[in-house]
Amino acid sequence: MKKLLFFVPLALFVGLGVVFYQQLGKNAEYMPSALIGKPVPEFQLIDLADNTIATNAELPEGPYLMNFWATWCPSCSVEHAYLGELAEQGVDIVGIDYKDETPAAREWLAERGNPYSLVLTDEMGHFGVDMGITGAPETFVIGSNGKVLYRHQGVVNAEVWQTLKGYME
Repeated sequence: MKKLLFFVPLALFVGLGVVFYQQLGKNAEYMPSALIGKPVPEFQLIDLADNTIATNAELPEGPYLMNFWATWCPSCSVEHAYLGELAEQGVDIVGIDYKDETPAAREWLAERGNPYSLVLTDEMGHFGVDMGITGAPETFVIGSNGKVLYRHQGVVNAEVWQTLKGYME
């Protein structure tokens, strides 16, 4: 019996080694979403433009990006200019102002430009939780059928756009 207990740490070490080996070569930054292939969750958020209540019915018909951003988010400042370029190219982007104050969001967009076709406020972060986000910025590709096709955590730039664009076609 004592000899058997001697091999338990060895077995655990070998087991951990197998688990670590299986993770080699995988993209550590990629975080899949449980919503892939599912519709955007039902919501009631405030439209930043006119303070009305918006629901899923206000979302665009065709494929679009849903970008979670905030004025307190330094990375959101980095990606904002590129989102403006995408909007100029005709890419439909819905902005979700995440856990932010409405006056600050309005001022931020007035100063930097508004790349969004629709801006909704998620002050309490409930919709963000429903979408499974971990923070801002996060961007989802939503298909013309209203289903989530892809999730990207982090800044959207020219390199990331090549991946997102593939899901929008």
